[in-house]
Amino acid sequence: MAIFVFADQQKGAFKKASFETLYYASQLAKQQQQEVVAVVMGEMNSATSLQDLGRYGARRVLHVDGNWLNDFDARLYARILKQILNQQEASLCVLPHDFNGRALAPYLAAQWGATLLTGVTSLPDAQGCFQKQVFSGKAIAWIKPNAARQVITLLPNTFTPQPADQQAEVAQWQPLQEEAQQRRIRVKEVQTTQGRVPLSEASIIVSGGRGLKGPENWGMIEQLADVLGAATACSRPVADAGWRPHHEHVGQTGLTVRPNLYIAIGISGAIQHLAGVNGSKYIVVINKDPEAPFFQAADYGIVGDAFEVVPRLIEAIKKYKGIS
Repeated sequence: MAIFVFADQQKGAFKKASFETLYYASQLAKQQQQEVVAVVMGEMNSATSLQDLGRYGARRVLHVDGNWLNDFDARLYARILKQILNQQEASLCVLPHDFNGRALAPYLAAQWGATLLTGVTSLPDAQGCFQKQVFSGKAIAWIKPNAARQVITLLPNTFTPQPADQQAEVAQWQPLQEEAQQRRIRVKEVQTTQGRVPLSEASIIVSGGRGLKGPENWGMIEQLADVLGAATACSRPVADAGWRPHHEHVGQTGLTVRPNLYIAIGISGAIQHLAGVNGSKYIVVINKDPEAPFFQAADYGIVGDAFEVVPRLIEAIKKYKGIS
């Protein structure tokens, strides 16, 4: 028996969440004395990168090649994964709890007839129960899947991969030909942002809120992010006002992030925003209002005007790093 993992890639590069999920599955496989099989969809630039998935725990890699799979399609991917899982007589598939994983997992669970458990944060205990956050991160629940087949998504930044010196065996897997003809999504254009760390991949995030007063003041957020090598984010009111694009909005109705460091500048910290960031390892809050709710969730807080504090913080970091 084997634990199967959907290893998501884009233009031949694997996402950080895929490595985390593979490592998590490898630890789960050790508990259950199984092996880990990674499933990769779409064209790859090099076979070496497929073999390198072994460093993160994959014993084997099944590569479903073809340019018709280069653009993510949850329904199509679910049908192909179902074929693979049935052929391999699998009982467990693990996916990252990111954009693609959250879209794919429900389709796969429904088509495969499996229990779906999303956003797990632990290995199962002795009773087979998995831990996950509930009530917008205010509580922890232990849930035991009771079906023979299970689909699980792993919350990002929960497990830190520890690469090993090993390679995976790579095999090509050919789906049924009619799958290509049933594709429903046609991608006409893809726009990508250059020079900035994606929020889902970032270990440090600098986020701004209405306290910045307007989009013309966003430069200091970007300057701080640049010196830290961080991604930028924003609160919902900022995105709704058009100051920043909606893909930077974090919170209950936006992205859920779990970086090592989250710096909130000029954000009051309403419960909707906290729901998307309270999984961060460390939270730093900069706000001139000492009664701002965010301070209750902060590991470190600075009560002060962001327009005075942030420039001084940037200069201090530059001096520490020896940046002119």
